[in-house]
Formats: sequence, structure tokens, C-alpha cells
Amino acid sequence: MRIIDLSMPIGPHFRWPTETPVKGDIAGGDQFRVTRLHATCHGFSHVDAQAHILAGAPTIEATPLEAVVGAARIFDLRDAAAKEEIGAARLTAADPGGREGEILVLSTGWDRKRSYETRDFWLDAPWLNREAALWLAARKPRAIAFDFPQDYPIRLLLDGGVVPFEQHVTHDVCLRQGITLIEYLVNTAAIVERRVFFSAAPLKIPGADGAPARIYAIEGLAGF
Repeated sequence: MRIIDLSMPIGPHFRWPTETPVKGDIAGGDQFRVTRLHATCHGFSHVDAQAHILAGAPTIEATPLEAVVGAARIFDLRDAAAKEEIGAARLTAADPGGREGEILVLSTGWDRKRSYETRDFWLDAPWLNREAALWLAARKPRAIAFDFPQDYPIRLLLDGGVVPFEQHVTHDVCLRQGITLIEYLVNTAAIVERRVFFSAAPLKIPGADGAPARIYAIEGLAGF
């Protein structure tokens, strides 16, 4: 059995203002050291709730664990080029096959080509077109996980750009249908097997439209 950590560390980042102030100094005589976290729920490795895009929709604490924990299959897209538009044919070729209701993990290994701490990670990333989003939704997965900024407009948001919502294709097609989106994985290139046990349980934050998650895959378990 092998556990593979797929989580982006939470810390200073140019996209997401983040603070982790520390109170207490044990070496200086304090009994406890306590760290506070100030960060967006949609930065780093996280899970989206439908409330992220739909008024009155379920918030993150309503996400059932069955939607984000369980059998997953890996789409090997690691030869994806910078700024490549990924369509349905590309996904079909990368799909190892499986049942409806599985978690789909799209692995480009993008963090090994560009550092997620740089603008180039976002500006040069491959992306999915609407045809690809429709293809993914047609597989009827419980959740879809991405290790790259999967919707083209995400790169435009770096400089405050605004585009029609329907161009955020995985949000408009998949999340709208109740398929959970799991965003900004790292280290997926370390996964060898095409079927794994996968976990992306979000923090239980009542009323939030998303939440950070510690995400990992487990290889070597029979039945997955």
C-alpha cells in the first residue's frame, strides 16, 4: 500500500492572501503554541459546493463524504502541452474505463512543469473546452478532480478580468448538475496505478461555498 499526498500547501501565495499568525512561545515559557489561519476557502487544494455558483444551493457542509471519498480512476494527461485545449476525444483516449459514480482524477502533472507559486502556472496551463465538460458530466461521476486550472477564464481572473459565466465550463456544466469539483491538486504525477482509493474530504464549515481539503490517493488496495 502506498499513500500519495496530493495537497497544495497552504501558505503565502500571490493569488490568495494568506496569514498564519502564531501566538505563544513554548521555548519562552508559554504552555501552548496556537496558529490561526486566515485564507480563502477557494484557494489551494479545495472542494467546491454548489453554493459557489448557484443562489440557495447546498453549502459545503452538505457535501456527503461519499461524493469525495472512494474509488477513483486516473486520466493520464501528463503529455499535455502548455495552453493546450483539451476536448472530449483527448479524455476518451485517457480514460482507463470504469463505472458510473466513480471519482475522476485528471492528471496532467502540471505542477512539475510550472510552479504553482508563479503566474506561469495559471497562464500557461492546459484547459478544458465545453465539449470536454459535457463528456465528463456524461460519465456521471460523483466528483471530478483537477491538477490544473481547468476552465480557461481562471487565468483571466489574475488581473481582474470578467467573462461570461458559461465560459467557466466545468462549473457551468458539471457543478451545476451537482457533480462536486475538487480543484488544484498537486503531485498527481506520482500516481502509478490507474485505479486508486481517493479522499478529498473538505473542512466542515457551515454556510461556506467551498473548503480546503487534505487530498490523497492510496495505491495497492484490492478492489479499486
